[in-house]
Parts: sequence; structure tokens; C-alpha cells
Amino acid sequence: MEKAQVAFRTMPPARERPPFTADERTALVGWLDMQRAIVHWKCEGLSDEDAHRSVLPSSPLMTVAGLVSHLRWVEFTWFEVLFLGRPATGPQFDEEVEDRDFMVEGVPLARLLDEYDQQCRLTNEIVAAHSLDDVGKHPDFRSAAANLRWMLIHMVEETGRHAGHLDVVRELVDGGKGYF
Repeated sequence: MEKAQVAFRTMPPARERPPFTADERTALVGWLDMQRAIVHWKCEGLSDEDAHRSVLPSSPLMTVAGLVSHLRWVEFTWFEVLFLGRPATGPQFDEEVEDRDFMVEGVPLARLLDEYDQQCRLTNEIVAAHSLDDVGKHPDFRSAAANLRWMLIHMVEETGRHAGHLDVVRELVDGGKGYF
């Protein structure tokens, strides 16, 4: 039986490193955009069934779909909640259920990727509109004291780490591997 393939509504982002002589903002956003593009690459051609397949017995929520959802909500948390001071809503703030943002059974991968893309575009708009020295505004979270520069560096690390997880999960799901 042939597996249904994911149809991206938009073209996946290009996997391009920022220029060697880029200014600080261009370099930070460029490296983050490249890690985001790698996330897309690791999802290319996966069926929804495979995207939701659990392959790590000790971490059953670490699926391709779960990781994409988590990355979407991490971007929301750092840039909308902590930096802009918007309300702390969403699955990652569920005090009753740990890792709620990974729980996406039945949600198509294409939808998760679209939501992630929308969040990334909003993050880039937020970054473009503020100084890298501006600090977060949410009064209830200690991490909001970080400046935008720190948050971007953290997000490059966070996205790169989870892109590595996606690399391993994808190989375990269907043997897909590679680095461009």
C-alpha cells in the first residue's frame, strides 16, 4: 500500500547560510531561518502516519509531528509571550499535562508545518521591528529579562537541537538521512 505524501501549500524555505560578512541581525535571523528550513527538509515526503509514528520507546511523544508542533509553540513563547508580554496561552502553559505541545495525534503534518511557518514569519516581523538590545516585557517569567539578541541565539540553539532530533527520528521512521 502506498503511503499518502504530504503536500506543502507553500514551497519549503531555502537552506542557505547567511553571508560571511552579514551584520549581526542578518546573521542571527539567517542562521535561524536555515535551521527552520532544515526542519522542513526533514519532513519532506513523510506521510501523516509516519510523521506521527513513535520510534523512541522512552520518549513516545518525540515524533516528527510532535517536534514541529513543539518548535511552533517555542517560537510563540519566546517572542510573543516573553518578549512582547502577550498572555501566556497555549499548550506549553498547561500545568496539568507535561509536554502538551508535543501531543498532536490526528493533526496533519502539512497543517503543523503551515502553523510553524506562520509563527516563524511573525517572529521575523517582531525581530525586524525591535532593537536587539530590547528586553522582554512579560512580568511573570524570569526569562523575559533576556534581550532580543539572547532570545535569537537561544532559538538558533533550540531549533538546531530539535532539527538534530528530527534527523534521528526521520532515519528511524523510514531510513531517510542526509545533510545538505
